[in-house]
Parts: sequence; C-alpha cells; structure tokens
Amino acid sequence: MATNMGRYLQVLKLFWAAAISAELEYRINFVLAALSSLGNLAGSWFGLFLFYRTGYSFSGYSWEEALVVLGIFTVLQGFSSTFLAPNLNRIVDRVQQGTLDFVLLKPINSQFWLSANTVSPWGVPDLIFGALLLLYATNKLEVAIGNYFLTAIPLLFGAISLYSIWFVLGATSIWFVKIYNVTSVLKGLLEAGRFPMAAYPAAYRFFFTFIVPVAFLTTVPAETMLGRGEIVWIAGAGILAIGLLLFSCYFWKFALRFYTSASS
Repeated sequence: MATNMGRYLQVLKLFWAAAISAELEYRINFVLAALSSLGNLAGSWFGLFLFYRTGYSFSGYSWEEALVVLGIFTVLQGFSSTFLAPNLNRIVDRVQQGTLDFVLLKPINSQFWLSANTVSPWGVPDLIFGALLLLYATNKLEVAIGNYFLTAIPLLFGAISLYSIWFVLGATSIWFVKIYNVTSVLKGLLEAGRFPMAAYPAAYRFFFTFIVPVAFLTTVPAETMLGRGEIVWIAGAGILAIGLLLFSCYFWKFALRFYTSASS
C-alpha cells in the first residue's frame, strides 16, 4: 500500500509540474484571474454589506461572523477553480471525443487520473483572498488559534463532498454527453453558500442542508471557526463526505459499464 501511495504521489507531482509549466506560459492570465477574483469578492462583500448597513443582521451572525462564512466560501471557490474545474469539466470532452479510451488503458486508477491530471493556478487568487478575509474577520473576533485547526476538519469534509458531487455529475456525461447546463445549475446552487444558512427561510435551509448540502460546505466550518460547532454537525459532515466519496467511486465503475469505446 505504501508503495502504491508513493507511486501515486510521484504521478501527481509529474501531473501538476507539467500543468503549471504549461499554464505559466500565459502569465498575464494570472493578473486577469486575480482582478476577476477581487471583483467577485468585492461584489459578494457589497451584497452582504447591503444587509448590514442599516443595522439588520442575520440571526446569530454579526458582520464579522458573516464575513467568516464568505471567506470560507471564497476559499472553497478557489479550491474548486484550482483543482476541480480544470479536471472534471474535461470528462465531458473526453467522452465526446473518445479520448477516455486512452485514460482507461493506462495502468492507473481512471478516477484518480481524471480527477488529478491537471491543476490551474488561476484559482489561487480566490484561495489567497479568501484566507485574507478569514484572517481579517477572525482577528476582529479574536478567535482562538485552536479553532483554526478544528475548522480544517469540516472544511476538508466540505472539499471532499464538493469533489464527489462534481465527479458524479461529470460521470453522467457517459449517458447524457452534454451536461454543462447541469454543472452551471450546481454552481448556481452552491452560490447560496456565500451567506449563512440563517439568512434563508426554513424551507430553503432544509433544501440547502439535506438536498444540496451547501450548509456542510460553508456554514458548518464557519460555526466551528466561531467556536459554536456542534459535534453532531461535524460528524454529519464527515459521514456525508465519506458516503459521497464512496458513492462517486461506485458510480464511476457503474457508469463505465455503459461506456462505448471510440474504437468499438
């Protein structure tokens, strides 16, 4: 097992080194990505400010506490843009063009290859700006240093859940081929994570917790950061993440039964 893990880490290193070298040939794109990220964050900040400028506040959330949620959302958005979108959006193209055949023939787990083949540095600005916003808000709130380490647990669970959902949607391209509209809908729903779940009516909170698990992506890590995290919700985030990850592995193997090779 240790040998296999070392092999996969070596492959990952080669993948990402090649991808970054290729992307950095267009360095001006990084500047444009940083400006775009800053603009998106400014828009989100302004939208939140419109609620709080008159003294209104979301139930249980001060201005700085709401910024913690926004910071975590921005970090996850950066994670998605850096690691998920560059890989999982290409599954559709590989199925359409028949190049998925070459992936399946490689002596490596196909789900790993499709999930980690490339990386995009253009999502890094979101990671940086999200982290800076988090540091600003938590410094104002005088959050204990230990909360940062605790928050890493549900945040990791949230990243795994996000990856699993995205991969499952990508795998459905074996049947439906063009699923760009579906991923756009998913992105739109995940935008709800910019604000605490307390900002939504009860019906929406139920939907964003148990149907589309947005609450586990942003609000649960934010509550942990603020020292209000409940072990039940953190455990629930872990169970959800592991369950979705296992389901994504099973679903991929199931989907491959229906894949028609370009050479057949």
